[in-house]
Amino acid sequence: MNSLPPIVAAYSGTFDPVTLGHSDIIHRAARMFPRLIVAVGHNVAKNPRFSLEERVALIQQVASDLPNVEVKGFSGLVVDFARDNGVNVLVRGVRTVVDVDYEKQMAVMNRDLYPQLDTVMLTPAPEYAHLSSSLVRELASLGAPVEKLVPKAVIKPLLERFGRPSN
Repeated sequence: MNSLPPIVAAYSGTFDPVTLGHSDIIHRAARMFPRLIVAVGHNVAKNPRFSLEERVALIQQVASDLPNVEVKGFSGLVVDFARDNGVNVLVRGVRTVVDVDYEKQMAVMNRDLYPQLDTVMLTPAPEYAHLSSSLVRELASLGAPVEKLVPKAVIKPLLERFGRPSN
């Protein structure tokens, strides 16, 4: 009898900052897969506001109630991270048709580079479907309230990053 390899999923992204949409996907994927790695990408081209270490720490706080989730930083190709960490399922969050088209293209390329890697796309809960890290950063920089956009652990560091007092 053939034994199946253990399922190890990874949800990768920049998470600058982690939003309630990201948190929703993390919590739902943690229920779907026995092991989930949140793979926090180091991508200087995106000009992140939080360092890789800060983003990892924030996500660790957000996922602290999930015993099957670990958070790791990485740089380079996600397929290399997947191969190095025994990942065979890549979780991707999609909000729009544009996201789906882009993620489909990436899924095909990733599978070409690493044939053992499948991609699963999840949509966030409807109340978070409009959120993106770039939108959250812009709103925070302009003084808008962020309490309904990011997890509680992120509010204070986000406001401080933009020179705003936290209550």
